[in-house]
Amino acid sequence: MTLRAISISTMIAAVSVLSQAEEPADTLQWSYADCVDYARANNISLRQSELTLEATKASLEAARAQWAPSLEFATTHSLTNRPFGQDSKNSYNSSYGLNAGWTVWDGGKRENNIRREQKQTEIDAHTTTDLFRSIETDILGLYIDILYAREAIAINREAASVSQAQAERARQLMESGRLSRVDYAQLLSQARQDDYNVVNAQSTYDTYCTNLKQLLEIGIDKHIDPLPVDWSSDQVTAQYPPLDESYTLALATDARLEAAKLAVESAELDTKIARAGYYPSVSLNAGVGSGYYAPGGSFGNQMKWGLNESVGLTVSVPILDNKKTKTAVTQANIQRINAILSEDARRNEIARTVESCYIDLKSAIAQYEAGVNQVEAAELSDELVNEQFNLGLVNTVELMQSHNNLLQARGALLQAKYKAMLSRKLIEFYRTASVAIP
Repeated sequence: MTLRAISISTMIAAVSVLSQAEEPADTLQWSYADCVDYARANNISLRQSELTLEATKASLEAARAQWAPSLEFATTHSLTNRPFGQDSKNSYNSSYGLNAGWTVWDGGKRENNIRREQKQTEIDAHTTTDLFRSIETDILGLYIDILYAREAIAINREAASVSQAQAERARQLMESGRLSRVDYAQLLSQARQDDYNVVNAQSTYDTYCTNLKQLLEIGIDKHIDPLPVDWSSDQVTAQYPPLDESYTLALATDARLEAAKLAVESAELDTKIARAGYYPSVSLNAGVGSGYYAPGGSFGNQMKWGLNESVGLTVSVPILDNKKTKTAVTQANIQRINAILSEDARRNEIARTVESCYIDLKSAIAQYEAGVNQVEAAELSDELVNEQFNLGLVNTVELMQSHNNLLQARGALLQAKYKAMLSRKLIEFYRTASVAIP
């Protein structure tokens, strides 16, 4: 055995022992739907977005409350000391009042503030939905990566088993004098390399599982092992819906686009609120009060004779405000135009995303269909080369080349399969705002 073969074999054994020692006891065997449900309940970013929505709802209630009159009770107390006073050196004064106020007209600020807060509540709701949808697509991508990595492990294990059998056959031929030690060493090295490929495939699978676990905010004491999914060739190559139909449905179901539309409406309300600064405001106020001072009469008499009632009307007409209103209107208009541009940008982004999914799907299906034929040809070729090797008609280089060609063909077919299914599921997601993986 060569030094390289020994080092790889030692590495494989070490990794195997380490993985067995570190394997978590609590393994979660979840479907895609289980992962989504867990994320909906536990994702930190999503919960923070929901709290933002609750804060916006509170702001909406505060805006509605501006229609109600204000009412307050006020009292003041003071003590005066006159060191050189002739009659009394100390005096005490107090007042008590109940004051009410109500804004009759403020240029439409209150109405538009309420409408704006309503829009903002809807925007935050759509933002939360969009965040969750982004988490769903992230889960979808990782879930399919895991399925791909799991099947890649099986392919690499099968290849390792075949190369191990070839190495054993080569050993027998070497011992019988029909094969050189160099040829045997090459086949043994290939077998060790295939064993190492299994370890690499397992590492990739574990990495994807860890990434999914981190996305779901699952603790370090648990291990996630997604349930397997078996997609047939017919499912991979099935007819896909029309592009223009998918684009139309994506526009109708996109939460971020709905939030962008509402942002335009909110910006228009901001412009109206800013323009209210040009209009006069009218407010009513009323109050009831009394007072007491000492030295003086009794508290009851003073409060009775000092009782007063007042009512007033205030009209405020803006004349010059140092261009504050004009500046506010200009800034609101800029914000409105920016919101319109954001909406257009989102439409373009949806178009690019959907079209990209279709391009990827068409390419993956073509690669898959070609890959099926390529694997069949590679399997037949590998079978023939193995028979010829056993008869001594081909050398080890040709045998190894045939083996590698088969392994590459299977890997390319597997990659095309899962690339096609990911694109297909993304198209389904953009059309219906949901996706099902059996």
